[in-house]
Amino acid sequence: MRWVKLPRMARIIYIPGKNPKPPAPKHRAQLWRCLLEGVRRVNPEVAAEMAEKPDCFRLAAWNRDYYKEEVDDRDEQPWVDVLLERTGPTAQDIDEARRWPTRLASLAYSIADLFPSLIPLFADEATRSTIEETNRYFSNLGGSAEIIHAHVIEALEDAFAAGEPVLLIGHSLGSVIAWNTLWLMTHERGVRHKVDLLLTLGSPLGIRFVQERLLGRDHIGATRYPGCLREWVNVAAVGDLTALDGTMADDFQEMVELGLVENISDHFGRIYNYFRSDEGLNPHHSYGYLVNSVVAQLVAEWWYRHHGPSLA
Repeated sequence: MRWVKLPRMARIIYIPGKNPKPPAPKHRAQLWRCLLEGVRRVNPEVAAEMAEKPDCFRLAAWNRDYYKEEVDDRDEQPWVDVLLERTGPTAQDIDEARRWPTRLASLAYSIADLFPSLIPLFADEATRSTIEETNRYFSNLGGSAEIIHAHVIEALEDAFAAGEPVLLIGHSLGSVIAWNTLWLMTHERGVRHKVDLLLTLGSPLGIRFVQERLLGRDHIGATRYPGCLREWVNVAAVGDLTALDGTMADDFQEMVELGLVENISDHFGRIYNYFRSDEGLNPHHSYGYLVNSVVAQLVAEWWYRHHGPSLA
């Protein structure tokens, strides 16, 4: 009896959120850098193995096709360097994420979510931008949403064809894109392979405004939801107003009851995203989520499940 490594490679597919991004190779490199550093802090052995398999990480780079522009990554590079030099949130970060104005804004947005016509009265510029971008995506003007879905479908089908287990990470609007793409693959493409784990970060999927616009929203029973998913874990940072409702297990419990997913779980309330730039603390930023120890632990455990030792 001896210990061997499982031969197949696990695949991590990342779907970014809204706004123009740096050129895909540079954006991917920064995301991968943050994820690897987060995993290194919780499990150096897994991080070292992941680093030896950089092709395991694929970016579903939809933003350039959607916005027809890119941004210079040099503007954010120094802030990523600072982020990776830190090992956790400071007392100031925690205070800013939890302070009363943020809590008051969260309450106002929660009320507005029940009555969408009130959103313009309560929302700040960033939230209005998120709402506008979400509406633009859902409207599918000029087939723009179909272009986005095609990027994710291609990445998933490549992994499925290779027999690779998939960790699908969706940040912000990327989590909505993940949901809709999985719905399309289940009910329009007849895919029977399952994404092993869906990891949503800073997701707006918990709010009514988004739920009422998802594909399948007018269906009843199993056809209302994606079916090619084994497990779903959601992570929401304190002070992240895009993740207005940080719990998915309650809203999507019917998926478990119908046997469409084995488990849905949430991490919220004590999660801190400590990414900072010259604009201050940003509890919603993707890099801050990826280096977070909770997210890193989830990734490390998933990786070990598919690459860890096995009896032979």
